[in-house]
Amino acid sequence: PALLEAAEVRTCQDFVFKASSSSSIWREQLRIDSCRMRFFALLWTLGFLLKEARAWSYKNGIFHNSIWLEQAAGVYHRESRKGRYQLTYKEAKAVCKYEGGKLATYEQLEAARQIGFHVCAAGWFDNGHVGYPIVKAGANCGFGKVGIVDYGRRLNKSERWDVYCYNPNSKECGGVLTDQQKIIQSPGFPEEYQDEQICYWHIRVRLGQRIRLRFLEFDVEDDTACLADYLEVYDSYDDVAGFAGRFCGDYLPDDIISTGNVMTLKFLSDASVTAGGFQLQYHAFNASFFSQNHTDYFH
Repeated sequence: PALLEAAEVRTCQDFVFKASSSSSIWREQLRIDSCRMRFFALLWTLGFLLKEARAWSYKNGIFHNSIWLEQAAGVYHRESRKGRYQLTYKEAKAVCKYEGGKLATYEQLEAARQIGFHVCAAGWFDNGHVGYPIVKAGANCGFGKVGIVDYGRRLNKSERWDVYCYNPNSKECGGVLTDQQKIIQSPGFPEEYQDEQICYWHIRVRLGQRIRLRFLEFDVEDDTACLADYLEVYDSYDDVAGFAGRFCGDYLPDDIISTGNVMTLKFLSDASVTAGGFQLQYHAFNASFFSQNHTDYFH
């Protein structure tokens, strides 16, 4: 049923009160019953919407339903620098250990999921299990279910997946940013960044806003086609869609303006040469104020 406008609800309530306090004929009683049914349908619909909103954690005009939510409850997702699904069980444990952590347990993964950790990518976790956390059910991820999608304990430890690590004291490398403006820096900036880094920053501002990303300082190992160290920008909430560009070298890229209220940055460094790093700034602005004279460009 359609939601009733506030005025219509008040009218309905007034009608029920007046009609029920008089000796109305049976047709009026039918109208009363119909009005009551619409009113209770409204309450049921509002209850359903509130339940859904809690699953997505709506706060300050922002939905905190982040994919790739780094460092939630000490749990974070990692993939091989070669790409998704490239780590054996032994390699997965080594990745977590290298960062001072260990494989996340099922309980740690579930605790992180309950505060919004949602990743549509299967990875190793403790005791040789493979799975991933789902906060919001979807047709394309999690088989329409909510919870930990657990593929079970894998007998073949040479299978290749991503990994879920646990380290409550891990260094800051990425995260979910919901401020109206903020400075983003490479790990260790202004010192040189370290080898073998993979960091994700997921920017989410209020619905109806857009994001301007400005490069303040930039020095990332130069390489043909940026195949060694690089910073990638995505005009979306993950690194799957909305590719905006890959950057390396020491020139300052132009500003980038999002088409919506989300943007993702991915920084990756290989095992050899490093450089000075980068410092960026983003700020949110209302899309209605955006002049048509500006150009949305993604390099």
